[in-house]
Formats: sequence, C-alpha cells, structure tokens
Amino acid sequence: GEPVKGKIMKRIKGGYVVDVGLPAFLPSSQLALDELEDRENVIGQELNFKILKLTQWKRNVVVSHKAYVEEERERRKQELLSTLEKGNLVKGRVKNITDFGAFIDLGGLDGLLHISDISWGRLSHPSEVLKVGQEIEVVVLDVDREKERISLGLKQKTPDPWESVEEKYPPGKKVKGKVVNITHYGVFVELEEGVEGLVHISELSWRRKVSHPSQVVGMGEMVEAVVLSVDKENRKMALSIKQVEPDPWSQAKERYTVGSVVIGKVKNVTERGVYVEVEDGVEGLIPLYEIAWTQGPIDPGKYVKKGENVKTIVTDIDEDNRRFILSRRKLLPDPWESVGKKYKVGMEIEGKVTKVTDFGAFVEVEEGVEGLLHVSQIGDGKIKNPRQVLSVGDRIKVKIIRLSPEARRMGLSMKGDRKGVE
Repeated sequence: GEPVKGKIMKRIKGGYVVDVGLPAFLPSSQLALDELEDRENVIGQELNFKILKLTQWKRNVVVSHKAYVEEERERRKQELLSTLEKGNLVKGRVKNITDFGAFIDLGGLDGLLHISDISWGRLSHPSEVLKVGQEIEVVVLDVDREKERISLGLKQKTPDPWESVEEKYPPGKKVKGKVVNITHYGVFVELEEGVEGLVHISELSWRRKVSHPSQVVGMGEMVEAVVLSVDKENRKMALSIKQVEPDPWSQAKERYTVGSVVIGKVKNVTERGVYVEVEDGVEGLIPLYEIAWTQGPIDPGKYVKKGENVKTIVTDIDEDNRRFILSRRKLLPDPWESVGKKYKVGMEIEGKVTKVTDFGAFVEVEEGVEGLLHVSQIGDGKIKNPRQVLSVGDRIKVKIIRLSPEARRMGLSMKGDRKGVE
C-alpha cells in the first residue's frame, strides 16, 4: 500500500516491467493513461505507484499507477472541499464541454461552469469561448461539501456592465450597436458585452408600416439608436431606431395646415377611399365623398389611379392615425354654382337613375348634380313602389318642377311621360 517511485522499463504480456528498486509488474489496466502527458511513449517515463502485492523475499511485486492517481485525487479533492471558499480565484483545466456549460478539473475535483456564468454577453454554446484542455482561472460561486459540488464563474472576474449602465446610457443618448436577435415583436441590439436593448417593432421606422422587424434590419447589422429608458434592476433597456431622425409627421403638421394644397402620389385605392403619400413617411386619406362632386355610390378608380400624382386640399388633421384628411373635389368647380344659369323650372331634361327608395328616386342630370323624383311625380297614376317602375341605371326624361341652387335641391317630375324610361 505504500507509494513508490519507479520507471517503466519495457512492455511484456499483460502489462509492463517497472523498476522500483527491483523489477515489478504493472498490469495494463493499472496504468492511468488519462494522467500522462505523453500517452504514446510510455516506456521510460518515471511515475508514482502503489504496491498492490509483495511476496516474501520480494520475488513477486505488483504495482498500480491507477491506484496511486485515484488515492492522490481523493486526497486533493478532500483538501479542496475543506479549503475552497465562495469568492476564491482558482485555476483549472477545461475537462468537458456540454450544451449547458463546462466541467473544470481543479486538480482532484471537477467544478461546473454553467453557460450563464461564462460571459456577460449573449452566448449560444460554451465552445464559443472555451475548448477542451484550456487552462483558465475562475471564481468559486458556491461550494456544496455534502454533495461535493462546486459552482464556478468566469464572467464574475470582470465587473457587471449593468452596474454602470445608467451613467453610460442615459435616456436620449444616441448609441451604436449590433443586432443580435430578431423576434416578431422587435430586435435586440448589443451595445457592449452583456448590455442589450430592445427596439420594439413600433420604434423601427417612421416611414413604413412594419409587419416584421426583418423588413428593416438584419442579424449582425450595425445600427444607430436612441436610448428611451433604462431599467437597471430588471436589466432592461428600451431603444428606438426611428427616433434617431426627426418625426416627419411633426414636421409635416407645421407645413400643412387645414386649407393647404397638397400634391401627393396615390399609394392605394380602396373601398374606404384613396391613400396618398403626402411626403416620405406622411400619409393622407381622400374619403370617397371627397373624390368627386358625384353623389351616391362612387368608383374611386374612375377618377384616380395608383402611382399617379393627385392634387388635393387639407380638410382635417387626424392626430390619432397620424394622417391628413384630403379633398380632391374641393379643388374642382362646384357644378351647383352654375345650375341656376343652366336649368330653369319647366325645363325638360334627361338624366340617369342613381338610387331608388320607397319615397322616390334620385336622378343625376350631370356629374355632381342630382334631383329628387318623388314617388308622387313618377307617373300619372298612383305608384306604391318606385322599384316596380324604375331601376338604378335607367335613362329617363324628366321635367324640373322645383329648383333651389343655394340649397342644392332640384325637384323632378315624370307626369305625362310614362314612356320616358329607357
């Protein structure tokens, strides 16, 4: 059981001959190869052994290098467990790397260096920083003597960057960083190792509607941003990319007031109205009823096309939706202004039925000018349901029986002309 020093002399069947002052036999299974610096050239190496068997007259000696190594490791382990304290700096060798961390050989006892304690920065795998066999210095985070477990830290050797983050990154400061993660709700930007900020999707752009952050930035891209807020306790920082530049809406509101004439490009034609790009990042909406003087249902595509420029006037400012309400028709001549000169009571004219109701029908006599054909004026007989006689789109001959251009009203009659429907 005593430790002795010896030299491996030669290989024989089943093991080696070792000179410990007299020839001794070392079984191959008792050589701890993991502990040798040169595992290929064993012959000639001087090592420590334990005597496993010693017969009388010392004619049969069996030794073990493995038993010596294990005993020495246990001694060192107990010594480490009794002396290591939280906060100690110790040196070790990276023994194994896993997805969740690395095991560090401290010389008799392995400690776990968890992935979360390797770096203050974002880390996908421990192998990004460590490699097997690497010698490193670590901090003892915890010692569980009963379970013989030691927790280690590498990042704790340097100050926590969040301790000084409030001083370094006050709200309003412009910063530069690298995009390290993209999610559906925003992007994370690394300002320095261990310090990241979130740019919410709503803070990416003034000038476009962003459905996913990848439309604006890419992984690894360097971006400029403005610090919005810092929460040191929860290690959170809010950033804005769009606020690096002035808000175009705020500037546009000063340039375009109600009554301002605006020329913009038609971006989209919808059932709600026409969306116009007033300038880069600033939108306007022409409601359907403001496209033309035409009354009743209107097809906006008849008057404007996507991509063309349109001249409008600002009628309102929609602060909630950050857009201008525009009118195209208010820049066109009002047809009712000339109705008094063009039409007189008693005049017979032709028009198109645009709407049929229970009380009568509306007839367009020219674009923007409609008259009411009351049910009592549809025919000489009694008409209960105008829809039995008239349909939208019918061309009919009517007589003007009332006219009030100031009130934008015209009364029509078909009496005496039942055959006038086409």
